[in-house]
Amino acid sequence: MKKILLLAVLSVGSLFAQVKGDVEVPYIAYEIKMGQGFDAIQANCLMCHSFGYMINQGPQSKEFWAKKVDKMITHFKAPITDEDAKICTEYLFEHYGNGKLK
Repeated sequence: MKKILLLAVLSVGSLFAQVKGDVEVPYIAYEIKMGQGFDAIQANCLMCHSFGYMINQGPQSKEFWAKKVDKMITHFKAPITDEDAKICTEYLFEHYGNGKLK
């Protein structure tokens, strides 16, 4: 009974939490490299997450980027066509790759 009462108090207590003053969300500017294929990135990747998600992966191989694009399609059901998947992989490897195929 004590556990249920404690759980109820903790659950309801958060309803009264307040923050005094303004809350400011920091702006982080990411350097976006424009180039061939950016339109596919903008249409297929940026609709779900920020550009920072891609850049923060660090320089990676072409295989890594291909697997990352495939993961978005397979696991997260991103509606990316086969042609756009190739374009996105090429763009990411060209601008954020490490020069290695594997």
